[in-house]
Amino acid sequence: MIQPKTFGIWGNTDKTSFWETLPDILSWADENYLVAHLTTRIIQDEKCPDSNRPSIQSKEDMSSLDFMLVLGGDGTFLSLARAIENLKTPILGIHLGGLGFLAKVTKEDLFTRLKQVASGDYILEKRMLAHATIHKNGEKINHVGLNDFVLSNGESHRMLNATIHVNNQLVGNYKADGLIIATPTGSTAYSLSAGGPIVTPTVDSLILTPVSAHTLTSRPLVVPANSKIMLSFQGTDELILFIADGQIHETFDPSSQVEITKSDFKINLIDFEDCDYFQTLRTKMGWGRRGDS
Repeated sequence: MIQPKTFGIWGNTDKTSFWETLPDILSWADENYLVAHLTTRIIQDEKCPDSNRPSIQSKEDMSSLDFMLVLGGDGTFLSLARAIENLKTPILGIHLGGLGFLAKVTKEDLFTRLKQVASGDYILEKRMLAHATIHKNGEKINHVGLNDFVLSNGESHRMLNATIHVNNQLVGNYKADGLIIATPTGSTAYSLSAGGPIVTPTVDSLILTPVSAHTLTSRPLVVPANSKIMLSFQGTDELILFIADGQIHETFDPSSQVEITKSDFKINLIDFEDCDYFQTLRTKMGWGRRGDS
């Protein structure tokens, strides 16, 4: 891979650990002749150690950088993934949170991994995003998500009644507390908690997982990623709540429809030859272990 000359820093500025780590990263960049760019949110914070660094003020500013370094938990990572969208700028995640699954690097091996990236010793892993179009009162509202979209009744804890078609074929009527449409990346997030399967990132697919289904016959469903999923919501007069990646919220009336497909672009994640997806499952989720071990 290329040896980078520039990179951007995107971080959770509410975390003390971010401000503790940032000065060391900036010093490392200077020592290795890399130009570090900071988001305006970082630069404008009074805790910023060097406000004279080049700033990232827009999505276009990220397009010219060799990679983006994101420091925080999964939420911070997801926000950057959506901001980058169709840019090809690779992302390297540094985990500063609790149970983070998206970031490849911990604080302990931060500079070992940065040294590898600086020397071009890394690989790129492509991850698909999901795309949702909400057809609402003659409008089209578009969102992308790296993890998932969640739908539920917006103003109560009553059951969601959703009719699902895949490629114009009726799947059925899902009656549940909510419905999750996840990517393989998101299969280890909320979908897994709701009983959905783990799907490895290389399996191009979308996963439909009901939340607390009200019938025993409603089960998670995996469909090819090139499918078109249509959701309609007859049988209720309550607003529907739509959430992208746990961060972006929309509400709409039940006469609206939601169309979900895979996005027409993927994001690039920086990975390393010695990283192992299943090892990550075992380490972070205790996958494959006995409950008493």
